[in-house]
Amino acid sequence: MKSFIFLCMSFMFSVVFAQNKLMDSLENYMDAQAEVNNFSGTVLITKNNAVLLKKAYGYADYEWKIKTTIDTKFSLASVSKQFTAVAILQLAEQHKLSLEDKLSKYYPDFPKGDLISIKMLLTHNSGIGNDVEDLFSTNSSLESEEVVKHIATKAFLFEPGEGTAYSNTGYYLLATLIEKASGQTFSAYLQENLFDRANMKNSGVSSNDSIVSKMGKAYYEKDGQLIKNPYSNWNYNIGLDGVYSTVEDLRNWNKHLFDSTSLLSEQSKSQMFKAYNEEGFGYGVLVNPFYNHGHSLVGHDGGYYGTQTSLNQFTDDQVFVAILSNNGSPSYLLAFGLSAMIFGKEVELPYHHKKVEIDPALYENYVGDYEGIKIHQKDGKLFYSIYDIELIPESTTKFFRSDNDNRTIEFVQNKNGVVTHIILSKVGVAEIKRKSP
Repeated sequence: MKSFIFLCMSFMFSVVFAQNKLMDSLENYMDAQAEVNNFSGTVLITKNNAVLLKKAYGYADYEWKIKTTIDTKFSLASVSKQFTAVAILQLAEQHKLSLEDKLSKYYPDFPKGDLISIKMLLTHNSGIGNDVEDLFSTNSSLESEEVVKHIATKAFLFEPGEGTAYSNTGYYLLATLIEKASGQTFSAYLQENLFDRANMKNSGVSSNDSIVSKMGKAYYEKDGQLIKNPYSNWNYNIGLDGVYSTVEDLRNWNKHLFDSTSLLSEQSKSQMFKAYNEEGFGYGVLVNPFYNHGHSLVGHDGGYYGTQTSLNQFTDDQVFVAILSNNGSPSYLLAFGLSAMIFGKEVELPYHHKKVEIDPALYENYVGDYEGIKIHQKDGKLFYSIYDIELIPESTTKFFRSDNDNRTIEFVQNKNGVVTHIILSKVGVAEIKRKSP
């Protein structure tokens, strides 16, 4: 009996030790991202509902040097799309609309509207183009009907249902359908039927005039320095964008979405979390995207002029990763690095890269095709895939990309000095690519 108790205690100690070690590693990684790459934002990671990392970095307001806190609110950019999708599915459950409804039912004069279903809008198969940035970044007085008329003037990318292309515009149209079917504004519907139900007390839909407490400002880099993000008209930058939240509210959202039927029935959730095309688009989410580390993943990323967001649920592993940033930090890549650590992969900490001078004659040995990644040389310089991404040497064999020093390439040689493969590192996560003969 004593031996059994001792074994149980030893096992529990080893589990706790391993988890504490992982927690330290995750924090060290993000601390280094803040120090080396100026990450600004918030991070929340849980596994089996236990918090592995919850921390804020940088500034919510750079002009006043107001530090970010864990309850700082951030615009979600395209992570907003899953809220739009849930609202559509709720209305379908209430028989106020159908996913097979055609757009012409709501907008009789919309081109090809009798071919475009609500489901196609959800899965990016409608053929409608990606954006109407020329509207929501320059106009402040248009009504939604005028916006829809403007969208209708744009050329289709393909016949509805015959291809896949990411469409922000399609999700704006979905937001207008929510308003038509519910009789409420998009903001009011989400507040009552999503945020309140999911106990999201620090979330809402952005507007042009509301004062939102603890709302972080967004900045993006131009010519090597941060500047304010441009004007955006929130009256019609909704559906595709528009929701603001905190990492803790997003944790509540995921619990209600994945672990209960308070938002959607099991049948609706199975529809939402299914991939409908090769790109992996479900309804407002991506299903098992390429950065899933071989684990079941439902998530989405967002980005718009400094706002960078990533929300991920590894469904079988009960791992939740949310990263919100307001200064252009690549949240989706950081989520990739952090989740790699959780799944036991070796991840290199970020560091300051320094250019060294080496003999360009070495480059001849590095040129080639590495499983689809082509390395070129031109005018005494080495380039990655295309000629505008230069590889900067930090040793005779290791280089960092000129456009993103979070990505490095190391050329590995055999005993005869011939390059056999490269170690491709993205935010510290290594991948080997073999050189073609």
